[in-house]
Amino acid sequence: MQMHRGSRCVAALVAFAAIAFICALWLARGAHAQNEVRMKPQEVQSGTLLFKPDDGGETFAVVRQSTDVTLRVSGLVVRATVRQTFHNPHDHWYEGIYVFPLPENAAVDHLKMRVGEREVLGVIKERAQAKAAYEQAKASGQRAALLEQERPNLFTSSVANIGPHEDITVELEYQQTLRYDNGRFSLRFPTVVMPRYIPGTVKVAGAAGTGWAVATDLVTDAARITPPVPLTGTLDEPLNPLKLQVLLDAGVPLAAVDSPYHKVSVTEVDGQRREVRLEGDTWATRDFELIWTPLAAQQPQAAFFTEQKDGKTYGLLMVMPPAASSVRALPREVIYIIDTSGSMEGASIVQAREALQMAVQRLDAGDTFNVIEFNSYAKALFNDAQAATRENIDSAVRWVRQLRARGGTEMATALTLALNGRENPDRVRQVIFLTDGSVGNEAQLFKLIADRLGDSRLFTVGIGSAPNSYFMSKAAQAGRGTFTYIGKIDEVKEKMATLFAKLESPVLKGVQVAWPQAQVEAWPQRVPDLYLGEPIVISAVLDRMQGEVKLSGMNGETQWQSALPLAAAHPGAGMGVLWAREKISALTDSLREGRSEDEVRPAVVQVALAHHLVSKYTSLVAIDPMPVRRTNDPLKRTAVPMNLPDGTVQEAIFGELPQGATDARFNLMLGLVLLLMAAVMWRMRRRTVP
Repeated sequence: MQMHRGSRCVAALVAFAAIAFICALWLARGAHAQNEVRMKPQEVQSGTLLFKPDDGGETFAVVRQSTDVTLRVSGLVVRATVRQTFHNPHDHWYEGIYVFPLPENAAVDHLKMRVGEREVLGVIKERAQAKAAYEQAKASGQRAALLEQERPNLFTSSVANIGPHEDITVELEYQQTLRYDNGRFSLRFPTVVMPRYIPGTVKVAGAAGTGWAVATDLVTDAARITPPVPLTGTLDEPLNPLKLQVLLDAGVPLAAVDSPYHKVSVTEVDGQRREVRLEGDTWATRDFELIWTPLAAQQPQAAFFTEQKDGKTYGLLMVMPPAASSVRALPREVIYIIDTSGSMEGASIVQAREALQMAVQRLDAGDTFNVIEFNSYAKALFNDAQAATRENIDSAVRWVRQLRARGGTEMATALTLALNGRENPDRVRQVIFLTDGSVGNEAQLFKLIADRLGDSRLFTVGIGSAPNSYFMSKAAQAGRGTFTYIGKIDEVKEKMATLFAKLESPVLKGVQVAWPQAQVEAWPQRVPDLYLGEPIVISAVLDRMQGEVKLSGMNGETQWQSALPLAAAHPGAGMGVLWAREKISALTDSLREGRSEDEVRPAVVQVALAHHLVSKYTSLVAIDPMPVRRTNDPLKRTAVPMNLPDGTVQEAIFGELPQGATDARFNLMLGLVLLLMAAVMWRMRRRTVP
């Protein structure tokens, strides 16, 4: 009789577990559905552009957008002009909202709105004041443009009162320093935003926006950083046509100029100047990169450019330390992290697998290693780092080859697993992180890295056609490492070989900069450790140009010193803007170090207003004083959609499977059901045993 009752209990439990499982899956799918793009295939017409209205209603076709870029390179600096033209082909008045990327170190300082021959210059204001002025102008029927920063590499252009069949051009300007690494200069111009993964378990009333995501407790501005994407296969051609030219004045004779991801024409003006233009029809679907190599005899060793502004002298200093002599290296513990989330599906996962296999096979016999993959969860190949034996390396290669892209981008789980905070003086601990960086919770991840880094070093490898450059560079900075980009499979061998050379070479540590005067404010205040082929780059403001700046550090096991007379400086332009941008970046970073926003905000606003810079707390706004729309004429609001980056697969990003926080909820509920079943079965067994 007891056994019979036990059997009935088992049946009841199985039924209960099945119901619980279905409920969990339903909840997970329901939560995920809230984060999907609200576009229905049957609503889409070939060749139309899709937008999501504020009320979440039907999508419709509206304003078109195109971009024209001019990049003027002078020595170490690029000055960029970006013209965004909004075209309204319809009979109604519209407001266009366009979320777009810029370089992560762009100092945006000018805005101009142009309608026909009429031009209106933008002014810098605190963000709330700029927004209020824009909204008032919009309501009054005046043309207006507003430029806001969402992330250091992500901005929003809002353009109000675009008349029927009218064009409005918004022109912005920014300045940035170039990247110099291993004897080559490079600049990147991002053109498209990879859809950001939005983690978080609690939906909140966050910042209003026109994006497809819902604000969460971890990403309160999710609706402002997720521009809509049209359904795959619904357009005759990509969105957002792009024109781009580079006026390159390298300052030294050049050996080579190359654009690895776009077809360009290169016209030689003279030995050190080139004009570069995109060829053919090009759309905003992947980052543009230009690389140039000075002649071997002209490789820069030191450069100092200055600008006089408002009674102050601003300077930009670059010094190249000599290559370190080889030293006996300690054995390494290398932890590889590979992103296998849905956004990596397509070309990105192929590049990442290829790079990781090459990295594992490069390990020395005395090294230990482990491999971690992550999507909606994280999983390690081994329970702990294992010796780099041929058997373990072969096992890792086989494991990597079968990895597939799916699910969410829960980076925090992988970083927590990899950064264990342990100290080991007998080994150099290096974490190699391969990802596209398509997340919205960057601040949380930077803090996690800083808190758990210990004696590890974190090296980021940006994968794909449009990686999140802000995350890649800042994560490497917080991790005391460096970053690398791999944009196509042909680059894997070269880029990974360069990274290996950095990993296997001594770093320049303990860099000290001594200025000849006390009143100098320089950024960064603490120069990070530098790897093979990387220069020291410092922005400073000085009272006078006398004496010499002295630099020192430990180059491997050798003391290195260098000095540069301030009188040898060359005149430059925009050094003040670059200094202000670096100071704002440092102030913003201090929020993660414990400083309060009440303390940081006014300091940032003061610098940004003084230098006319867009920041987290300041915006540029341009308002035409002449009203053009009658206030009783309706004004429709639209969000300009983005292309998906080249090589990505929409279904893998916006698929039906639960992702991220919904996966966590699903796993938690399933775990509770299984735990309950085990407890009841144990109780039944005790009752049925004689």
